[in-house]
Amino acid sequence: MKRQVANLLIEIGNTALKAAWTEGMTLGKAYRFQGEKVMEFILSITEKEKPEVMAVVSAKPVTPAEEEVLRRECRHLMILDSMHPDILQRYDLPDYLSYDRAASLLAVRYLFKGKPCMVFDFGTTLTIDLTSEDGQYRGGNVSPGFLTRFKALNRYSKSLPLMNIPSRIPREGNSLESSIESGVVSGIMFEIEGYIRRHPGHVVVFTGGDATYFAKRMKQSLFIVSNLVQVGLALITDDYVEKNMQ
Repeated sequence: MKRQVANLLIEIGNTALKAAWTEGMTLGKAYRFQGEKVMEFILSITEKEKPEVMAVVSAKPVTPAEEEVLRRECRHLMILDSMHPDILQRYDLPDYLSYDRAASLLAVRYLFKGKPCMVFDFGTTLTIDLTSEDGQYRGGNVSPGFLTRFKALNRYSKSLPLMNIPSRIPREGNSLESSIESGVVSGIMFEIEGYIRRHPGHVVVFTGGDATYFAKRMKQSLFIVSNLVQVGLALITDDYVEKNMQ
């Protein structure tokens, strides 16, 4: 019988931190933080309760000093970043995948077992990943994310204004600003729809910060799983507990 312990899952992305307590595969209280004082925020979570296992997936390498701080806050620390490549090797995923993408793929294996899946992750980048019916990774693509496209147009054109995410857009723009908004949103929509047409019969899963924005514009049946990375982290952590803490 598995020993149920309180673990803390932390996802440090390019723009935000997400965290959640978990016991086994049951996710509990969740947190979100945007700002520079990431370590201070983590310490505020663990101030009253120390996790048995702290699992951290980070877009940037965790520094030795940060790792030392985190180790003091838990009994067991698992770090998934470019400096700690060993943990994911047992899951039959290519080592070029970022660890948040890898965790998401483990999550869809678990949530949609026996079905081929297509995962769209809407963040700083837009990533598209495919799995087969037996959960094997079939490859994927990376392109600029939603806000990244607006920033690139502004930065590299020298004449186009920096636009933000529009709430409503025309099919074709009737001003410079609306042309940029419509062009970026329509481009991403065509990209999504093109992948879905290319790979029929797949379960379509949206995740990431802009997932809901684009899901509302889709006619295709799909699933929004906002905590997909954390579900994958919970699986990795539960596996670690089963193998090392029974």
